[in-house]
Amino acid sequence: MPFHSKISARLLLTIASVGLLVAGVVGVAESPALAGVGTGQAGPNGSSTALLSAAVTTSDWTTFDHDSLRSGVDPSGNSFSPATPAWTSPTFDGQLYGQPLVATGRVFVATENDTVYALAGNTGAVLWSNHLGTPLNPSTVPGLCGDIHPTVGITGTPVIDAARSEIFVVATVTAGSNAAHQLIGLDIYTGTVLLNENIDPPGANPAFQLQRVSLALTDGRVIVGFGGNSGDCDPYHGLVVSAPEDGSAPSTYTVANLPGDSQGAVWMGGAAPSIDAQGNVWVATGNSAFHSASDTYDQSDSVLKLSPTMQLLDSFAPQLWYNDNAGDADLGSTTPALLPNGLVFEVGKSTTAYVLNQSSLGGVNGQVALRNSFCFADGGSADLNGTLFVPCSNGIEAVTPAASPPTATWTTSSGAHGSPIVAGGLVWSIGSGTLYALNATTGAEVQHFAIGASSSSFPSPSAADGLILAPSSTQIHAFVGPAGLPAPPPPPPPTTSVLIPSNGATLTGSTLLDASASNATSVEFQLFGGIYGFFGPVLCTATPTYYGWLCSWNTTTVPNGSYVLSSEAFNSTGSAFSMGGVNITVSN
Repeated sequence: MPFHSKISARLLLTIASVGLLVAGVVGVAESPALAGVGTGQAGPNGSSTALLSAAVTTSDWTTFDHDSLRSGVDPSGNSFSPATPAWTSPTFDGQLYGQPLVATGRVFVATENDTVYALAGNTGAVLWSNHLGTPLNPSTVPGLCGDIHPTVGITGTPVIDAARSEIFVVATVTAGSNAAHQLIGLDIYTGTVLLNENIDPPGANPAFQLQRVSLALTDGRVIVGFGGNSGDCDPYHGLVVSAPEDGSAPSTYTVANLPGDSQGAVWMGGAAPSIDAQGNVWVATGNSAFHSASDTYDQSDSVLKLSPTMQLLDSFAPQLWYNDNAGDADLGSTTPALLPNGLVFEVGKSTTAYVLNQSSLGGVNGQVALRNSFCFADGGSADLNGTLFVPCSNGIEAVTPAASPPTATWTTSSGAHGSPIVAGGLVWSIGSGTLYALNATTGAEVQHFAIGASSSSFPSPSAADGLILAPSSTQIHAFVGPAGLPAPPPPPPPTTSVLIPSNGATLTGSTLLDASASNATSVEFQLFGGIYGFFGPVLCTATPTYYGWLCSWNTTTVPNGSYVLSSEAFNSTGSAFSMGGVNITVSN
């Protein structure tokens, strides 16, 4: 059974006797951004940082390439002309394969040692870390291939559900002589584990199933892709798992699932599935064991459209998909780019670029247009108003797909070739241990910064809160524009729940009230329901003690009847609170 625990910030109680539903009573207002600091700050390793400025526009980057369509575009408008180094993180306990994420002024990364870190966006200092388990040592599994060493832990980029204040990761952990894949949700403010659920489908051989794809969210579900290890050692299948965030049973789509078939990886160069406006999941798949024209089409070497619960809705494959399979020239090395003009762009290891129709993928040989010898690509393309910046192995290429054979408008000669992003009007990409900023119109190099080698073959930066964040093998390197550093991370929102009285209690006379609270400077008790509806009186302000937040209330001050007794916790700004309540009856 999965483990799930979450302190809700919402009051959702039904008072049967008065028919009142109190729902969603919550107010959260973070403290105003601190600004105007006039002195430089030191990063965690002593590196000099830029000055804090009120001009930074705050923004989040909660999923691979910023949003569900994988645009890779920072919408904040922050300028990085020029960019300057701000801070370098401490060295982490394992290799980094994912893209850094940003939320609530915090930077999140995960390592191949199964550790998740939260860093302060303004300094790079570690705010918390949580080591989630013992990663797999691939050398202990007979017959296992691969190029991630010495351990396989968290490989795919995590995803953050900001509404839940929860970051989800998939940790590969040692399980006897094999491995297990655990979907783990953590509180973004504390690192506390909120969900821990095994998501390996029955019959899978987990050590041979590499979780390389970045995670995605749709319809209250975490989408997780699986493929094989480098070398394509069997047994494995391409898998897409759709796991509800509440820990209930996941759904799975299996690629190349016909008798005698295998492989068909969902890996996409580490990028994430694209999610369309209806919440459907778009992936591209790799080569399968079917190599002959006489073999039945098996959704390998394809673009697939899946429902949130993993029903196959549509597909496309090249005319000679089985030839691609035989030559390991699969289409599935990039994520499908869903364009604003209703088209789809996909290019893979065969170097042929395909333009597809989003509303009808056309099945085998159903493309709108194609271009042979476009490029060999791995990862995710950035999309700036319909112009794609494609991670080609020979350098980033720009293309604006239409219903005709796609042609690149430029190819950079800078050395940038990793999955790109767009921030401050520049295209940012990593290649050979260097972060490059490129002119979006010409591909010419504008700036570059040495950051050191990456363990991943497909490293990718991110941009949020006025920062460009670039991963090297075991560190994050932050760069800022003229506006300088962001404000310090805001404090965690307070939480509270009523301890005394218990739910359903009947109260008379004077009674002791007790509440638990965290991240709070004050707690009040308030009454709802009965004659008060949603706007009841504040009964008392609690005093913090060893036993909780306590105060005494004379119940004769309100009419007899049924109510909801709520505790409200405030933080240091006095403007943020959360609520939890119990049903009570006053009878004097």
